[in-house]
Amino acid sequence: MSLKKIFNTENAPKAVGTYSQGVNWGDFYFFSGQIGINPSTQEINPDFNQQLNQILKNIDGLLESQQLTRENIIKTTIFMTDLKMFSSVNQAYENYFQTPYPARSCVEVSRLPKDALIEIEVIAAKK
Repeated sequence: MSLKKIFNTENAPKAVGTYSQGVNWGDFYFFSGQIGINPSTQEINPDFNQQLNQILKNIDGLLESQQLTRENIIKTTIFMTDLKMFSSVNQAYENYFQTPYPARSCVEVSRLPKDALIEIEVIAAKK
């Protein structure tokens, strides 16, 4: 019997490729990277801050689908096409998370799916 369980939810955008929205392995939850796609329309807003806000809503939808909250997030990885926007990410984090903040990595990349400006993936764990 495999410990790996695949899950999908309508509270986040459908996968735009050959991957699952998330995988549960024991007490750990690995969520695929989210870009700013609105799950209702499957469209992405061209504005960086709008994309960032939508991504955080999508992450909430993924967490809720597994009876998790933001407090369960232990690690985030952020991919951005322009690190000059990093201060916007920090500001959003201050509103989205409470201390202690999860571990985080952030890298600049040349391009993201659907020409998104930012993508965030998270790892969560049950307490």
